[in-house]
Amino acid sequence: MGQINNLADRYVDELAALHPLAATYLGIPGHDHRLTDLSPDGFAALADHARRTLADLATMPPENEAERVAKEAMTERLEIELARYDAGEATSEVNVLTSGLHDTRITFDLMPLAGEEAAGQIAARMEAVPEALRQYRTTLLAEAARGHVSARHQLLEVAKQCDIWTDPGADDFWPGLAARTAAAGPLPATLVARLTAGAAGAREATVEFGRFLREELAPRGREKQAVGRERYQLASRYFLGATIDQEEAYHWGFAELHRLEREMRTLAGEIAGPGASIDDAVVALDADPARSIEGKEAFRDWMQNLADKAMADLHGTHFDIPEPVRRIECCLAPTSDGVIYYTGPSEDFSRPGRMWWAVPQGIDRFSTWREVTTVYHEGVPGHHLQIAQTRYRAEVLNRWQRLLGGCSGHAEGWALYSERLMEDLGYLDDPGDRFGMLDGQAFRAARVIVDIGMHLELPVPPDNPFGLAPGQRWTPQLGWEFLRAHCRVPDENLRFELNRYLGWPGQAPSYKLGERIWLQARRDARARNGAGFDLKAFHRAALDLGGLGLDPLRAALARI
Repeated sequence: MGQINNLADRYVDELAALHPLAATYLGIPGHDHRLTDLSPDGFAALADHARRTLADLATMPPENEAERVAKEAMTERLEIELARYDAGEATSEVNVLTSGLHDTRITFDLMPLAGEEAAGQIAARMEAVPEALRQYRTTLLAEAARGHVSARHQLLEVAKQCDIWTDPGADDFWPGLAARTAAAGPLPATLVARLTAGAAGAREATVEFGRFLREELAPRGREKQAVGRERYQLASRYFLGATIDQEEAYHWGFAELHRLEREMRTLAGEIAGPGASIDDAVVALDADPARSIEGKEAFRDWMQNLADKAMADLHGTHFDIPEPVRRIECCLAPTSDGVIYYTGPSEDFSRPGRMWWAVPQGIDRFSTWREVTTVYHEGVPGHHLQIAQTRYRAEVLNRWQRLLGGCSGHAEGWALYSERLMEDLGYLDDPGDRFGMLDGQAFRAARVIVDIGMHLELPVPPDNPFGLAPGQRWTPQLGWEFLRAHCRVPDENLRFELNRYLGWPGQAPSYKLGERIWLQARRDARARNGAGFDLKAFHRAALDLGGLGLDPLRAALARI
């Protein structure tokens, strides 16, 4: 193993010690009893670690093509992470999906509950929550004093999440966690008492953090949620691992949404009869009892069965899936945020890859036509295949590539690409399932328009195909009206989506723009190889590069 790979492996060990939350997320043992230092000094230590590694990396010539790919990927990621830290983004960002608060809470979802050792780690971590949130308050106030603070609206929305997480009539997350841990196995009375006390302390700290957001930080928050061109370009680079022309992507979003809606209208006629509209097709599909499931546990089981079937079908035909990767768990999250997400397996695969659904309160009926493509997106050939297979490939990838490489555009772009691949392979021949895939794709295309348009406050193009008044500039209100007109999503969920876009600039477009880059990479490979192009070999070569930004991905694929 060359010096670049040795440096990469060492970086992972050092990061795990500095960032226990990341260690748990990645499945690196030995750190589950601690929380990450969220103070200004803690963030500075992470930045210094990245800066030292980047300086060392610059002095190391790659010994072969594999190390060249690793160096390019690692350099791109560390440079953009430092740029975000130096700009105050990493230390000030609070939105409805991500922050030091969210990272602290969600790490408990990944920890085992059964056994005295596991329970002791849960207790120790809960006991550390009050100090971690105090540290985080110090960091946020210090950044606010430097002029780096999230929008007021986002801060107030996160305060509401604190209310829900701590409400005994809602999620009641911390006491619930203590109760689930105590119920997972016989424990000494002293440990049960620690769990109960730790939960009470963590709950009180979360309540207090919500108060801090409302009363101290929100008054200092930005009135306008649009971040402007400079900050947006930085965010876009971070999420895509590529530099793109934002205006070109914005105009492409209009054309792509228009194309998808034309396909949906054609398919609506098959579903609901000649002349049927998109909304007519939605009504018909939702009314079909064969396409609905009652009860979230039954829906989870349906997802599990579909994920297992896709795994069995695709292994040995379109992909060669290693044995440890052929296990995925579909889980119901302990919160009611309404989000669907994937978490990768631990490094040794003792914790499998998992597809999570945080079902909103009051929802107990589920439409399968909407979610067949979601299972392919989160499972196989989507996130699970990409991420779990990367973790397995120790013979060709260093630890950084297996555990830390990649970005949203690489992962989410692949997952959207996978949905379309499953259509190509015949798994979405059912008109309802295919309509669901197109509906999800249209939703992601609308996000490109709205996210870029709102944050750059762009004018509506004069030749737009949707009848929008040319020249009017995007605002959150226009974004809301446009999403309601083009997305078949309940208002409550759609409001959360809009809040997400406004608070996390550049992330939502990374799905569709990432898919666009993946598709272009495949077209380029087909053009280079002509009649010798093999789709299965292309997928294997691309996935064997590990996680990396999309610019390094394109460069590496061009050399294959």
